[in-house]
Amino acid sequence: MRHRTLFILFSAAVLAASIPGLAQDAPAAPYPARQDVREHLSTLRLLRMTEALDLTEEQTAKIFPFLTRAEKDKLKIQKAMSMDLRTLRTLTLDPAAKEADILAKVKSVQEARLQVRTLDTEVEQFLEKQLTPVQKGKYVLFQVDFYRGLENTFDQVLQRRGQMGPPPIKK
Repeated sequence: MRHRTLFILFSAAVLAASIPGLAQDAPAAPYPARQDVREHLSTLRLLRMTEALDLTEEQTAKIFPFLTRAEKDKLKIQKAMSMDLRTLRTLTLDPAAKEADILAKVKSVQEARLQVRTLDTEVEQFLEKQLTPVQKGKYVLFQVDFYRGLENTFDQVLQRRGQMGPPPIKK
C-alpha cells in the first residue's frame, strides 16, 4: 500500500510539473507536447481512481492494463480525428472544394466519434464486471469530481495566463 501511495504522489508531481508548461505554450504547443499532457492526465486519472475506489491489488492488475490500452486506442482515434477536422476546416473555407471531399471528411469524423463512444462503452462494461457496488458508486462520484477538478485547474491556469499577458510570439 505504501508503494502505491508513493507512486501516486510521484505521478501527481510529474503532472503538476507539466501543467505550467501547458499554460505558457497552449496556443502554439506542438502535438507531442499535447500528447504528453494527455498521457500524464490519463495516468493521473488512473492513479487517483485506484485510490478513490480503494481498488485491491488484484483489481488494479486487471483494470490498469485494460484502461491504459483503451486510452491509447482513444488517443490514436482522436489524433486522426484532429487531422480530419483540420482538413475539414480547410475544405469548408475553400470555395473550390468538392462537396464529396467535404462529406467524406464529415463521415470520417462521425465514425471516429462513434469509435470513441464505443470504447467508452467497453470501458464502462468492463468496470461494471470488475467493481463492487460501493466501488461503482465511488466511480460515478470520482468521474464528476475528477473532471470538475480538472476544469477548475485549467480555469486557474487561464486566469494566471491572463494576468501574465499573452504568451511570447514564437518565430
